[in-house]
Formats: sequence, structure tokens, C-alpha cells
Amino acid sequence: MAQAERSPANEDLAQIRESVRALCAKFPGEYWRDLDRERAYPTEFVAALTQAGFLAALIPEDYGGSGLSMTAAAAIMEEIQASGCNGAACHAQMYTMGTLLRHGSAAQKARWLPAIASGELRLQVFGVTEPTSGSDTLSLRTTAVREGDHYIINGQKIWTSRAEHSDLLLLLARTTPREAVTRRSDGLSVFLVDMRLAQGTGISINPIRTMMNHATTELFFDDLRVPAENLIGEEGQGFRYILSGMNAERILIAAECIGDAKWFIAKATGYAKERIVFGRPIGQNQGVQFPIARAYAQMRAAELMVGAAASRYEAGRDCGAEANMAKLLAADASWAAADMCLQTHGGFGFAEEFDVERKFRETRLYQTAPISTNLILSYLAEHVLGLPRSY
Repeated sequence: MAQAERSPANEDLAQIRESVRALCAKFPGEYWRDLDRERAYPTEFVAALTQAGFLAALIPEDYGGSGLSMTAAAAIMEEIQASGCNGAACHAQMYTMGTLLRHGSAAQKARWLPAIASGELRLQVFGVTEPTSGSDTLSLRTTAVREGDHYIINGQKIWTSRAEHSDLLLLLARTTPREAVTRRSDGLSVFLVDMRLAQGTGISINPIRTMMNHATTELFFDDLRVPAENLIGEEGQGFRYILSGMNAERILIAAECIGDAKWFIAKATGYAKERIVFGRPIGQNQGVQFPIARAYAQMRAAELMVGAAASRYEAGRDCGAEANMAKLLAADASWAAADMCLQTHGGFGFAEEFDVERKFRETRLYQTAPISTNLILSYLAEHVLGLPRSY
């Protein structure tokens, strides 16, 4: 092993990876298949991750968290996926709390972060997307109007995953009408909503059944009263606050995609060695070998970009381009690996017991969410290559 690979940081990272794999081994394919059939939330899995401190990875030690780097957090999410588990059940807690950490008041951080770190409270919901605006965040219609010491919130959010399994909601709403602001990005504010107090008195939750078990919902706000002290940062500056959180989201989900790709490659490789057809293992045929090898090369290239984006993020440097490219390349790599793995297994790939079809459905999501491929390409065209804005 090279000297650089013996550094304490790398040794700690290896230990983190080993610990995550050991935890995930307690939740084998049968566990996830049972949940998938019932569309049930993996409560036991999330509780185990919480107890082990993995979901508090990015919360500083001063607030009871693990105080780890983005690189370490990415390694946690990667290993969860590579072990055949599903980090989408809980990954939001890692990136949503960053808005509170960076822009919340001292009182807000002292009140909420220790409880989130300990697992007493779950912060699993990010309320941004709306049915009418989609990825056009600046056109959202949910409003928050100040009345005394409260804000009154009305509107709707969609694709608010884990809302039924979270105590807190990070919500983006318009506090100044769009026509009354100078810049398009002004007039939006971020609130930390205590859903335990709000359900039945202003929030209704409607589950959405999808092709994968993702516990996603739509939320309706009807005169929801949120204390003014739950406003994070300055009123009207919320869009700026959530942008860095979106970069963290893209890096962590890119890491999940790398983990998925590794799972598919390992699954296909193992099957290709064992499956005998025409008196020889199918992995002896180049028609089977080459797609697996290509998927591996694609995954390794994307893995490098995820590492580069994580390094820039934790150094406090602008990482918008890197985070977007990491998500793009990793999602493409995981989807290519998924398709290859299904093809390698043939008919057995469609059988529930092999777990390929479940993971195939899960990883397909990241071609679309949390940001579509086309929007990433538009971002790179405009902000990196200097081409005219396309939308």
C-alpha cells in the first residue's frame, strides 16, 4: 500500500465503510423484499443507522453529531447502496440539516441539532417542489404571510418523501410576491416546521404510490401557523440558503449511485461466473464480459468526480459544477450498470428473489431526481461553457 493510503483519514474512512457494511449485513434482501411488497418504511433500518451515528455524520460534535466530512458522509451512503440496502429512506437528514447549521440562529441550532443528532427528532423532509412549478423553484406558489408572531402558510408541495416518517420539515415558501421583488431569486424564505404540532391543524399528507418503495407524498397547507422564530436566516433570502444544501444533496445521491453501480457489477460478475450455459460459464463469453467491464470503467470514472465534488464542498469552495457533474455521471453509471445486470441475469433478473428488479427500479429514479439530467446539462452549458441561458 502506498504511503498516502496509510493516512489516518483514509484509515478512519476504511473503518467507517466496514462499520456500515456490518450494519447493513443485518438487513439482507429478504428484509427489503418484504418491505417492498407492503410499501412499508424501513423503520428498523433507519433506527439502526441513527443509533450508530451515521445519520448525524455532518452534524458537528458540539451538537452531538459525528462531525465527519462530506467525503465520509458520501462513503456512508455509498456503502449502504453497495450492500443492497436503500439509503433513500433516510438520506435527506444528512443534507437538509445543513441549512439549519449554516444559516440558523444560535438558539435554533441549540434547540434542534442535538435532538436530530440523537434521533429524538427526525428531519427527513425537504418541501420545495410543487405540482405547477416542478424544477422551476423560483415559480413556486406556496405563501407564508407574517401575522404577529406567526407566519400563515398556504399552498402545496409534491414529492415530499418521508413526510409520514419525519418530525420536522424544511420548507421553502414565498414571503414576498414575485412581482414585488427586484431579483427573481428574492422573496423566498425557509422555515423549520414541527410536523408533530402541525398535522391535523394545517397540514394534510397524501401518500403517492410509485414504482419503487420511496415513501413519497404530497403535502397541503391550509392556514398552517408556524412560529416566526422558526424562520431560518433572513426573510426573503431562502433560495440562497437552500442552494448549498442542494449541492450536498447531489453529492450524496451521486455517492448512492456509485454504491448501486458497485452492487450491480458485483451481482452480475458473481452470476456470470456461476451460471453455466452450453457447458461453460456465461462470463467466459465476451458478449457478457464486455458490458460488465464497461460498466465498471464507467463507475470508476464517475467515482472520481464524486470524490472531487465532495473535496471542494468540504473545503468551502464553489462546487456547483462538480456536484452537478457528479450526480449526472454517477446516475448514468448506475443506470448503465443496472441495465447490464438485468441483461446478464436474463429471465432471472426479473425474479423478485434476486433483488435485481428491486434495485433496478430504485436506481432509475436518479435519472430524474433530485434534478433531471436536462437541467444539469443546461446548468453546465450556461455556467461553465458560457452558452446563452436556455430557460
